[in-house]
Amino acid sequence: MQKKIFITLLLGIVLLFAGCTPETKTEPLPSWHEGEAKQSIMDFVDQVTRRSSPDFVPAAERVAVFDNDGTLWSEQLRRVPIVEAHCG
Repeated sequence: MQKKIFITLLLGIVLLFAGCTPETKTEPLPSWHEGEAKQSIMDFVDQVTRRSSPDFVPAAERVAVFDNDGTLWSEQLRRVPIVEAHCG
């Protein structure tokens, strides 16, 4: 019985660590070309996320807004897609 428990625990530990991979640093914004726009964004993110920066913003106060193509959905000539999903 103890051997069965030991094997079960050992198997659980192996499976737990089997999914762990070493942390690798990836290129931020990999699809962006190097240039002023990319560097400005990277500098801004660094300034607001680095605790020693005078521009630091705590994580709870950070807000990010994403859109599809550079325009706000409300600027489109058609109804907002969310409304279409619920009403259409």
